[in-house]
Amino acid sequence: MPDFQPDSSVVSRVIPSPNHNEREGGPPDMVLLHYTGMQSAEAARVRLCDVDAAVSSHYLVYEDGHIDQLVQEERRAWHAGKSFWAGETDLNSRSIGIEIVNPGHDFGYPEFPKRQIAAVIALCRGIIARRPIPRDRVLAHSDVAPNRKQDPGEKFPWRLLADSGVGLWVEPAPINDWVSLGPGDTGDKVSDLQQALAAYGYGIEATGQYDDATRIVVTAFQRHFRPAQVDGLSDSSTRETLRKLIAARNALTPPNRAQNTQSAAS
Repeated sequence: MPDFQPDSSVVSRVIPSPNHNEREGGPPDMVLLHYTGMQSAEAARVRLCDVDAAVSSHYLVYEDGHIDQLVQEERRAWHAGKSFWAGETDLNSRSIGIEIVNPGHDFGYPEFPKRQIAAVIALCRGIIARRPIPRDRVLAHSDVAPNRKQDPGEKFPWRLLADSGVGLWVEPAPINDWVSLGPGDTGDKVSDLQQALAAYGYGIEATGQYDDATRIVVTAFQRHFRPAQVDGLSDSSTRETLRKLIAARNALTPPNRAQNTQSAAS
């Protein structure tokens, strides 16, 4: 018998992980999506339930669409690691973590099956219906830990999720020139870019120097929001997509939250 009843009607089975503790602060207001990054689903499940590994997630979604719940939503699962978003660092307390079975970039990085994505959408829609999770706080692991993580990566169909009411998406601006900001560049344009990325939530300082940290954050932004070309260079397409995204987020958020997010890429 399972140790708890599933929080979602789309869960196939409960397989409790010992790796969780009490949340700090209020209820979760973020969903973080990951890929497992291991060669098999079974290896991923075993690791997420291994007390010595000290990692877990609330849900594990298999390629065929079946879903395991490993940790109750009210508990703090250990999936985000060292991370940052919009001034917050204890993202395990703020979020519900969903691991999606995919071997990832180190093992061939295949496409996500349609049945699996349909299951992710159904799961997320249920979570969003039960909890106060804004669309812009459905995020990738790579968004909140860009220096460590690539998942779920540029093949993940964020547009399809947004079309189903999960997450925020804008049509990426066309890639039509090669005029870019990149490593070694300095000045106001770099600072404006950094301020815009920080305004959206990324952990970046406006130094005016296009350093390696800036390249890494731009790469993470492209993986999620401009996946057609992921190179860490801030071309006009990247900057315009970021500007449109901030405008779309501000249009959805209450005025008191939007006041601090008026910077836009130039």
